[in-house]
Amino acid sequence: AAFSEMPNASSWTASSPLLLLWEDSSGTRIFLSLLYAVLAISGTLSNVMVIYLVFSFKKLQTTSNAFIVNGCVADLSVCALWMPQEAVLGLLPPNSSSLRSAEYRLLRGGLLGLGLTVSLASHLLVAFNRYVLITKLPSVYQALYQRRHTGCMIGLSWALALLLVPLLPGLWTPGSAQQPAPRPTDGGSRYTALLLALAVLGQTALLLHCYLGIVRRVRGSAKRVSVLNFHLLHQLPFPAAPPPPRRAQRRLSSVSVLLLCCVFLLGTQPLVWVSLLGFFLRPAPPALQAASWLLLCALSALNPLLYTWRSEEFRRA
Repeated sequence: AAFSEMPNASSWTASSPLLLLWEDSSGTRIFLSLLYAVLAISGTLSNVMVIYLVFSFKKLQTTSNAFIVNGCVADLSVCALWMPQEAVLGLLPPNSSSLRSAEYRLLRGGLLGLGLTVSLASHLLVAFNRYVLITKLPSVYQALYQRRHTGCMIGLSWALALLLVPLLPGLWTPGSAQQPAPRPTDGGSRYTALLLALAVLGQTALLLHCYLGIVRRVRGSAKRVSVLNFHLLHQLPFPAAPPPPRRAQRRLSSVSVLLLCCVFLLGTQPLVWVSLLGFFLRPAPPALQAASWLLLCALSALNPLLYTWRSEEFRRA
């Protein structure tokens, strides 16, 4: 009965809930609200800490870290602004006036869409930056990543997000219990879901190409093996302790890259394949849709740790 009131799962882009506000079980709603609250607190603290460290320590003010900070600012839109609202709304009755307000739902959807779009773009910018640093000549890296060019890349990520969010208002906006379920033949929303899935798949393919290219290059080049710990060249050398043997260091560095890729795939791909499943075959169960959204949103809280946990400079700061 609870799921029968939820929008048709064939098009999660237009109306599927990001939080099971229409679930009859109060226990489920309380659990999800607590989960959002934990993610909001931890994600806000970690993102703010990374931003503070980069702006406070000159050694951390590098091009790669500029893209990381850009992603942290975007993730704050999700963790500090959107998640707390979801945590509170999950405890309200389904017929609350806040849930029925189309303007308020659009605002929440805009915060989420803006944050996730810039965050995903920042992932790709960081991966490409490291790929050029490690696989290309230093002169190529210096010419491409001048201060002006770096600022333009960051600005374009926000411009792209600001352009897409108004054009696709239903993309990130959860529905309400009072909204009728969309028809399975609603081609517009179904094709929107397909285009979004293909866009994320393309972004993922480029990101994996960059990181796997880094792994191949470093495994075949002992000179650049320490770079895979995600420090830029002018941040070396350290640590004070003797470095591990080259073979062990290559293995450790490869594991770090593959772990980052695995966490990114775990956060993004479930929603992509749920969307593709609904377009080509049959709608996924509502619980699976909600779980895929949770994984994607949880990535905003994990991103700061993914990019700093192996950095000696961040640990010292």
